[in-house]
Amino acid sequence: MNPFKLGWMHLRISALNELQYRANFFLAAFNALLALATGLIVIALVYSHTESLNGWSEPELLIVMGIHVFIGGVIRAFVEPNMHQLMQDIEEGTLDYTLTRPADAQLLVSVRATSIWQTVDLVIGLIVVAVGVVQLQAATSFAHVAAFLITVMLGAVIIYCVWLMITTSAFKLINVGNMVQMLQGIYQAGRWPVSIYPLWLRGGLTFIVPLAFAITVPAEALANRLAGSTIAAAIGFAFVVMLVTRLVWRWGLSNYSGASV
Repeated sequence: MNPFKLGWMHLRISALNELQYRANFFLAAFNALLALATGLIVIALVYSHTESLNGWSEPELLIVMGIHVFIGGVIRAFVEPNMHQLMQDIEEGTLDYTLTRPADAQLLVSVRATSIWQTVDLVIGLIVVAVGVVQLQAATSFAHVAAFLITVMLGAVIIYCVWLMITTSAFKLINVGNMVQMLQGIYQAGRWPVSIYPLWLRGGLTFIVPLAFAITVPAEALANRLAGSTIAAAIGFAFVVMLVTRLVWRWGLSNYSGASV
């Protein structure tokens, strides 16, 4: 089956299931707005004492925050539900039902669950990004927008790959949930530009938990800070991470015994 049709089919099913619990929308919206208000207060406090944070202005930091909220929405709406289901299937030995279907197993475990109400973060994140761009009062060309769209999509793919690789370790390890919780904690570091951190931490947030490519680089695109070499590096890094993720996934499947054993 066409992967886009497969993804759309599962998205519709998840949406129909979620629509039965519409109160969850208001809960998700409340949590998102509360987190947004907290973030805005922190930024206001920081810039009440300085005009620049390691060369980043307040509007530029708003753009970073908006992308952080947006990618967080992608994680909570599309990545986490599928990874949680995958861990559960591995632990209970019920992944067999997915593996026997006539479609790529990695694709199936990546699109079968969606928390549709969490997409409210996508909307809020884009609004914050738009506000930051307007406050920046700088000319934003089509090239800047195109670079932003390319890098934010690459960032989402990279984050998905990292999450899948960690979840795949459940084929061999126990308590992978603790690693996922740690990853969720580290993700909060992405609400600030990676360049403000010490060099050792900057390296970790670029190549180990690649928040630099997922959040800071797209923000640099809209703030007219992004070099062409950085876009090339993001494309190359995304390709490598996708390849490694595929290899890790195949390794995980080779260690899966299933319910039949």
